[in-house]
Amino acid sequence: MKVAEKQVEVRYAETDQMGVVYHANYLVWMEIGRAALIEQLGFRYTDMEKEGVIAPVTDLQISYKKPLRYGETATVRTWIEAYDGIRVTYAYEILTPDGELAATGKTQHVCVKRDSFLPILIRKYFPDWHEAYERAKK
Repeated sequence: MKVAEKQVEVRYAETDQMGVVYHANYLVWMEIGRAALIEQLGFRYTDMEKEGVIAPVTDLQISYKKPLRYGETATVRTWIEAYDGIRVTYAYEILTPDGELAATGKTQHVCVKRDSFLPILIRKYFPDWHEAYERAKK
């Protein structure tokens, strides 16, 4: 199983009145982690978009464990939890500077044609991605 790690500096604008990271910012960090994993596998999401394919989120789950605050560095760990040739489920752990879990989550994506939103078979349209995902998944 391939795991990507990405460091994220907590910016002041990402915090709320309680001084902790606002909950929606974790979703942005998950996207940063997902892009890092895809790049570590040798691909870029923009290459898929150039072919008229996008990968919308079809399901999202997140659990918050510990707060992160301005000035801290979070570590986003990302891996492929499941892949069936059409759907991809990415899993995430977001860690505090001490290595404790701040949040866990999963996002599920389906690759679709941009113009019709009809699902595609990744192995047919992007065979290299398909092979890499098969090797990297949990």
